[in-house]
Amino acid sequence: MSMDMVLSKIKNFIHSSTGPGIILIGCVVFSLIIANSSLSGNFETLLNHEMGYQILGIQLKYPLLLWINDGLMAIFFLLVGLEIKRELIDGELASPKQAALPIIGALGGVLAPALIFTIFNFNRETAAGWATPMATDIAFALAIVTLLGDRVPLSLKVFLAALAIVDDLMAIVVIALFYATELHYNYLLYAGLVFSLLLVFNKIGIKHLAFYLIPGLVIWYFIHHSGIHATIAGVLTAFAIPAKPGKAKHPPLETLAHALSKPVNLIIMPIFALANTNITFEEGMVSGLVTPLGLGIVLGLFLGKPLGIFSVSWLSVKLGICSKPHKAQWKHLWGVGMLAGIGFTMSIFIAVLSFFGNQTLLAQAKFAILSASLLSGISGALVLTVIAKRQKNNVHQESTSLKADEQHISTH
Repeated sequence: MSMDMVLSKIKNFIHSSTGPGIILIGCVVFSLIIANSSLSGNFETLLNHEMGYQILGIQLKYPLLLWINDGLMAIFFLLVGLEIKRELIDGELASPKQAALPIIGALGGVLAPALIFTIFNFNRETAAGWATPMATDIAFALAIVTLLGDRVPLSLKVFLAALAIVDDLMAIVVIALFYATELHYNYLLYAGLVFSLLLVFNKIGIKHLAFYLIPGLVIWYFIHHSGIHATIAGVLTAFAIPAKPGKAKHPPLETLAHALSKPVNLIIMPIFALANTNITFEEGMVSGLVTPLGLGIVLGLFLGKPLGIFSVSWLSVKLGICSKPHKAQWKHLWGVGMLAGIGFTMSIFIAVLSFFGNQTLLAQAKFAILSASLLSGISGALVLTVIAKRQKNNVHQESTSLKADEQHISTH
């Protein structure tokens, strides 16, 4: 096989709808292998290595892991925010009834897992972890959907992205109210002022992206120092970027979304997976799955998430409050609800806050989160794949039947 042919195959793989998802899953497996090998210590040292500078009293020196989770992931949230805004303006979420569904669905997907966890852990030392199964890892959930390609309707992809963002925002509020050691309201005020400036830029017709991205970095800095997860800066910046073209051929929103798509899917997400899947399997982890803590997390994510999302979505549609995603069936919504059970990094983040100082409980929680996330991801992908296959078979049967009828008519 010639080098040109190899490069062509690599290029086709990278540009395929499934390529980025396969790379991401490969990085998850590779990270788990490293974490349970003799290289784990070196990998931890690398992730904790501080990078950056302190300039004029401004602290910009942080561990590599923080730069990945708070810095690179802010770019991911910027892209997701751009896609959500595009759908809100002229897409699957343009209708108020359609836009309301992810919000209501996310609420059910937060309350049901928290309730299940509390039932198992009420009045125990593990009760502080009630918020652990309420979060959805938007990155991994969307990676699975990307991997499924056209087997998932566009409306469902948008629904999951919007739901996961609302879910993350709710998780951030919960962290701020119940887990944050200290909130710095002055930094929140500064971030709000800069965000207001971006809205003014949009209102007066400034289209150049530099007027939004540079202040967006300032918003990131202020939010990071406020005590709230800095990735929210990406969403705020995205919502301020103009969606109308002005003199340019393409709107700034479309230009930026197109520019970020490949770097996010092929570089940022794999790096994120490598850095955050390094869970060391320890003795007692498996048996910890049947403890109140393990059961609360596993059942909260695997059962509570789809049950909460599906039930409130179904009820709100039946009451006429919302409308179902275009070309989606109710079984689609259950499959997407299962993918929302991929808690992973955000759930681990909340678990660290909940069980700080108790390494035994933290190890059990991490393994339960990983197990539930894998179970939810695989099950959700299988459900959506089976639905797509059945729909394809039905279409084929209808087409065959129609052709047979036409032939029968022509012979008579």
